[in-house]
Amino acid sequence: MPTIEYVYSAHSAFAYLGSKRLLEICADHSVKLIHKPILLSPVVEAQNSLPFGARTQPHVDYFFGREIERWAEYRGVPIINSRPTYHDADYSLASGMILALGDTGANVDTMAHTILKAHWCDDADLSSLEVLEKIGTDLGHDPRALMDQAKSDLVQEKVRANSDWAKNQNVFGSPTYILDGDPFYGQDHLEILEHALNKPFAATSWVNPSVN
Repeated sequence: MPTIEYVYSAHSAFAYLGSKRLLEICADHSVKLIHKPILLSPVVEAQNSLPFGARTQPHVDYFFGREIERWAEYRGVPIINSRPTYHDADYSLASGMILALGDTGANVDTMAHTILKAHWCDDADLSSLEVLEKIGTDLGHDPRALMDQAKSDLVQEKVRANSDWAKNQNVFGSPTYILDGDPFYGQDHLEILEHALNKPFAATSWVNPSVN
């Protein structure tokens, strides 16, 4: 069974845009999808990339404007028409909600997609206990028990461990899909990822220097 390690942040626009299609691809090809939600800024900055707060206004306007709009139309997914109000809020608890359910399986897939959609369709505040508890309730979970797990040291340490792991894998953005060790960065590479599942690409001499 092929395995995809799915590296993303819980508030990532492009993770959301590709989420539905990724799940379709995994179902069609019997892929084991392993969720690795991360804290994005430390991972990006570890590769000497600028955090969004330090990027130029034209870059931010393009990213949060035309690029997202085009991909939402292409993927056929709903999305708000502005930068989310709470995009800079702490999303570590939302990441913990995903991992509280494990790192693979239908419940995890659904929780991750729902959290991403809430942020990018409903302008939800992913740092709000009330918002997150409602998501848990709507998905049929015990919201208090789920939040207790999400806030626990064990789960939050896993979020940090995922982030450290991503740094060591030279991940530089969200989402990154790692198919049996081979990384594909960005939801715009989902079609190439599916091609690799149908017909693996030729062997390459490229080696990730951080992977032993």
